[in-house]
Amino acid sequence: MNTKIAVANGDGIGPEIMDAVLKIFSAANVNLEYEFVEMGKSYFDAGHSTGMTEQAKATIENLGILFKGPMETPKGKGVKSINVTARKVWNTYANQRDFRTLNGVDTVFSKAGMNINITIIRENIEDTYGGIEHMLTNDVAVGRRIITRPGSAQVIRYAFEMAKRKGLKKLACGHKANIMKLTDGIFLETFYQIAKEYPEIEVSDIIVDDLCMKLVSRPEIFESIVLTNLQGDIVSDLCAGLVGGLGFAPSANIGDNISIFEAVHGTAPDIAGRGIANPTALLLSGISMLRFLGLTEHAATIENSLLYTLEQGVHTGDFGDRSTQSVNTQGFADAIIANLGQVPANGSVVAQPNFETRKPVTRPAQNKITDTAPNITKEIQGVDIFVETALQPAEIAEIAKTKLNDKFKLVMISNRGTQVWPTGSIFTELVNQSRIRYEKTDGTTLTPRDVFAIAAELSDSIKVCSTEMLSVFDGKPGYSLAQGQ
Repeated sequence: MNTKIAVANGDGIGPEIMDAVLKIFSAANVNLEYEFVEMGKSYFDAGHSTGMTEQAKATIENLGILFKGPMETPKGKGVKSINVTARKVWNTYANQRDFRTLNGVDTVFSKAGMNINITIIRENIEDTYGGIEHMLTNDVAVGRRIITRPGSAQVIRYAFEMAKRKGLKKLACGHKANIMKLTDGIFLETFYQIAKEYPEIEVSDIIVDDLCMKLVSRPEIFESIVLTNLQGDIVSDLCAGLVGGLGFAPSANIGDNISIFEAVHGTAPDIAGRGIANPTALLLSGISMLRFLGLTEHAATIENSLLYTLEQGVHTGDFGDRSTQSVNTQGFADAIIANLGQVPANGSVVAQPNFETRKPVTRPAQNKITDTAPNITKEIQGVDIFVETALQPAEIAEIAKTKLNDKFKLVMISNRGTQVWPTGSIFTELVNQSRIRYEKTDGTTLTPRDVFAIAAELSDSIKVCSTEMLSVFDGKPGYSLAQGQ
């Protein structure tokens, strides 16, 4: 019985490489049917602000699998990335990208005899990719970085299950919890909590800048790494550079109901329509999709043929031995088809039953909301009030003091995260936006109304840009100190 999936050709070189991959699938007798959907730049241009038609959205939500080529989001039109939007709307919370040394794809590492085989799992929904940004003043922009326990747990548990399925022995957590103690702190804390359920896997954590250094100097020491969204985005592209570039980097976006398999390289409009694009990344993504759908024998056959073809020196113009004639997109696909049934001398793969397990699509009656600790005790400790002013710190403090009542005390003023009052340095350069921190006085209980009232009082004398409550959860502060506080 054939499985039906949604297919979006993509923009630029997308239709050419998609045609090549589907031709290989057909030659390998893959049991798939395709429903083509309308997404991408042309649909932005036609007035669809999401980059897809309602019919496309309905089809993908019904079938649960989207196989897509590279897509372009028009620049300067105020629209969100179609790629990010699709991942977030359908909650494809885990981005998996497998990077390995491929015979026939020369890199500085392969020439040095260093074999790379790293899986990066990137959180796909949260972090700065919410795109929640505001201009507080003409000179100061802020963006919200949202990290949640439920979101962290989803992707981290997937990473452990992936490592278990693939027989990996090590999983590292990349983070910046030394600086972002609350956001990355939640991610790292969740990692070690879930690690207790997988004693057979050796776990470690590493600060992301140190991770990048080690990846380019000793990549062979890593097997799998899980990271937050922005850090994972950067690190996964770094890893692509280790194995030959984005043209050899597959991508799978896994959700509980809908999953997306795609090429993440660009649309390459400069070569679109010329038939010379490299389809390897999309093919590798398609192979991951076949495994996810349980078509593991087909996946192994096609992957072995690809590896054998690369081993034989067949290449498109963007890689390979420049002294040998390159082939075009269809010529590359034809070579893989001709080699179906062949096995490479190095790195052959076998079909692994239940390597991935696709969950059936279930349409929820309403949006799922997760609260990991609904009964936790919460207490308001104070408020951070962000103001626009070019006054000196001592002058701001004098204004802030005039708004005090018996419920609040003035604790600190900071600028760009560095404390400037009651202590600071004259060498700290300031911008026209500061943070005033009020905390409750001893023996006082604060309500949200109290917090908003003092912010309103302050706004009579100085422009208030935004506020953030300072809360304590089960006795643990839910806010950070300023630098120098």
